[in-house]
Amino acid sequence: MNLNELILPVLIILTGIVIGFLFEFLIIRKIREKCLESNWEGFKVVIKSLRGLSAFCFTIAAIYVALNYMVVDAATLTNINKVLTILLVLLITWFVARLTSGFVNLYTQQAEGVFPSTSFFGNITKILIFAVGIMVVISFLGLSITPLLTAFGIGGIALALALEDTLSNMFAGLNVITSKEMLIGDYIMLDSGEEGYVQDITWRNTTIQSLTKNTIIVPNSKIASTIITNYHQDQKEMLIKVNMGVSYASDLEKVEKVTVEVAREVIKKLSGGDESIDPYIRYNEFDDFSINFTVFLSVKEFVEQYRLKHEFIKRLHERYDEEDIVIPFPVRTVYMENNADN
Repeated sequence: MNLNELILPVLIILTGIVIGFLFEFLIIRKIREKCLESNWEGFKVVIKSLRGLSAFCFTIAAIYVALNYMVVDAATLTNINKVLTILLVLLITWFVARLTSGFVNLYTQQAEGVFPSTSFFGNITKILIFAVGIMVVISFLGLSITPLLTAFGIGGIALALALEDTLSNMFAGLNVITSKEMLIGDYIMLDSGEEGYVQDITWRNTTIQSLTKNTIIVPNSKIASTIITNYHQDQKEMLIKVNMGVSYASDLEKVEKVTVEVAREVIKKLSGGDESIDPYIRYNEFDDFSINFTVFLSVKEFVEQYRLKHEFIKRLHERYDEEDIVIPFPVRTVYMENNADN
């Protein structure tokens, strides 16, 4: 085959690539914008599944057309057709896996209370579909699946030992999901100190977003074996404590009255305050220089405590100044012995 005979096939292939990219960036983008206006989330799943496939599909189609204008021997043509068919099967598998996984994730999001809204089941679905696609390719190549399954069974034992940590994380993730003791959006704290909102539970890791917007990635096996405090399980409302101290000269009845009044005002003022439980204080200690007590306030969820404490401490300090209630500095009395001989 000389150079002149290659010009037309190369032009056809390049044209297919260009059309594929233009179709992706013009047609698919326009359809995506229209789908965003729709109330049905399924349109978004379909468009997301098609993303990136246009260029490959048009390129394969262009190669098929270009082969008709190329002079190649029968054996080479057969091999090229086999490769293109395998690529087409893999592309279809890729699309079906993304589409099915997307709808599975969409269903788990909508079926709240039936399945936790995680990407775990979507990822498992994607793996199964890819496995089916590979089996189809193997059958197309004329290979017997039965010996391969036997070989995979033997090799699977060695693979399971090599991937012990990965499989442990996968089954731990499945256990966490099915137990429903931790759901997407829950605010949790691990016994190692990490805390934040649960973003996702995948087949390997659980991702947590802290209040500082950092992403914490924890292996599922660690999640399954650690002590977790879930601040959203059963109910989000919770009591918070603010430790205080006043002078020994204070009128404790007055201190209690003023403190509770301020606490009520702050809870009523802030949207995160919970008015269903009336704030109260409990005196608990005669300290070296103060009588200590704890103020109990209720918030609607864990993260609201920081703003509530902030406003409460500011307002209480201002009110104590108005009422002449003293928050004492640390005091220590030192006795010096007067020795006449020295």
